[in-house]
Amino acid sequence: MDLKKLISVARGEIPADLLLKNARIVNTFIGEIEQADVAVYGDKIAGVGDYDKAKEIIDLQGRFLAPGLINGHTHIESSMLHPARYAQAVVPRGTLAVVTDLHEIANVCGSEGIKFVTDLARKLPLDMLFMAPSCVPATHLETSGAQISSNEVKRILAHPKIIGLGEMMNFPGVISGDEEVLKKISASKGKIIDGHAPGLTGKELNAYLSAGILSDHESTTLEEGKEKLRRGMHLMIREGSSEKNLDALLPLVTDDTYKRCFFVVDDRSCSDLLWEGDIDAVVRKAIDRGLEPVRAIQMATINAAEYFRLYDRGGIGPGYIANLITITDLAELEIDMVFYRGKLVARQGKPLFSPPPLTLELRDTVQIKSPTAKSLKIPLPRWEGLGEGETSDEAYPVIEIVPGQIVTRKVVEKAKVIDETMMPDVERDILKLVVVERHKASGNIGVGLVKGFGLKKGALASSVAHDSHNIIAVGTNDFDILKAIEEINRLQGGLVVCANLEILASLPLPIAGLLSPEPLEVVVSQHEIVERTAASLGNLPPAPFALLSFLALPVIPEIRLTDLGLVDVNEFKLLK
Repeated sequence: MDLKKLISVARGEIPADLLLKNARIVNTFIGEIEQADVAVYGDKIAGVGDYDKAKEIIDLQGRFLAPGLINGHTHIESSMLHPARYAQAVVPRGTLAVVTDLHEIANVCGSEGIKFVTDLARKLPLDMLFMAPSCVPATHLETSGAQISSNEVKRILAHPKIIGLGEMMNFPGVISGDEEVLKKISASKGKIIDGHAPGLTGKELNAYLSAGILSDHESTTLEEGKEKLRRGMHLMIREGSSEKNLDALLPLVTDDTYKRCFFVVDDRSCSDLLWEGDIDAVVRKAIDRGLEPVRAIQMATINAAEYFRLYDRGGIGPGYIANLITITDLAELEIDMVFYRGKLVARQGKPLFSPPPLTLELRDTVQIKSPTAKSLKIPLPRWEGLGEGETSDEAYPVIEIVPGQIVTRKVVEKAKVIDETMMPDVERDILKLVVVERHKASGNIGVGLVKGFGLKKGALASSVAHDSHNIIAVGTNDFDILKAIEEINRLQGGLVVCANLEILASLPLPIAGLLSPEPLEVVVSQHEIVERTAASLGNLPPAPFALLSFLALPVIPEIRLTDLGLVDVNEFKLLK
């Protein structure tokens, strides 16, 4: 960038590289629409106003021009796409910057996984900005494939594309003053520190925030979001594939609060990216729910940019990076042209760029000691603390699914028992849940019961199980569960549907057991086949594999299952 020439273009003395004439600019600085031309030199906006000289002129004829959208919190691994394929999916949707915490791939592959993505990011027409994973592993209550210490966090934060510390999921560790957790926070001093604080209130919330944590994307109720705003947090309003909080939280967005709020997706499936979009889908839904379109765009652009201190993004102004989108219908957010750093990279929903050569890195990451029928048995327990009056040997804590949410309830049920062994009870929709450690072939297997999954026969299994990504399976019987796990091992990662000892459908994910190298449309086709096949086995909730993936995450209340056993998240301990 020749700064002197940029200034000359701004003054109208020499031609711009690109001139976008007759635009209706979505001015995110002051929340209005203005009519003007935009002159671009190199990768920067030189000027906004009345210009007529350029090497290339595009007359927008009154179409809207907005800054590129910013997805302020996502895990790109949730798309199950290779990072280059992910860029091809989201850039045509207007997403030109993503802030991603790579703790999914880092929990499998450690720093090698982070390097894999950050190296690729330099070759893509998408600003990938990264948060250093704060929780690898997420907790001590599970087995992950790697560990990232506070010293490693400090080293990672030196990378120019690493702009802060990723969501601090170990909120009990923060509140209790865990030494290693606090060292990671201290190593991030002066950087953005994202939060993850489901259900925290009162003095516990104060304690969490006093450590310097700035944001939260886990609010599910109006009251929770309001308290966090009052205590100074930035509210990330999440609308993902399985975590949908927009309707509950949108009433919090007012003239007084909107600058403290922005949209995120957290986790979004490949199918949703193809059919609905990325952060654009959240903006579109917010507008449909009554939010004024310019404000909705502000919450997907400049609000996120200012929170992450990306002061050259999120608006259309002199000196800003020329990440721009044209919109034919503002209320419907119909995106036509997408410019990345002044270059046209997508049009009418299609990418105009090809991915770099895809490498064969991070393969063969599934290493298990194969489970047996005996290892899946649940013997009659003598659980402590089941509650007053719950003294039966058959009383058992069950993970109950909450429809539309990733939080669960801890309920105690009288289990079906055969030969001193607890069994699935399909009539009552109580199924077996299994987590198999897949990084070190340790033989660790967690076994429990889950209510509300809806399977009537067969089993589902997946190597996508947040955040340690051990193999997780749910089923009506041990035989299908074992067969599905065996297929995951053979594929070296993926999603599998099994019934009557037959593999009915699968989606291979050979990269870290999380990602596919195939194009978006191919992965979506495979994904939709496994989802439809799974749905045919009963009355399953929407996105069953996404839901299954969260049942092993021991930082979301109330109860989870890891390879080490059942976890009471509220007490932050294994059930004994």
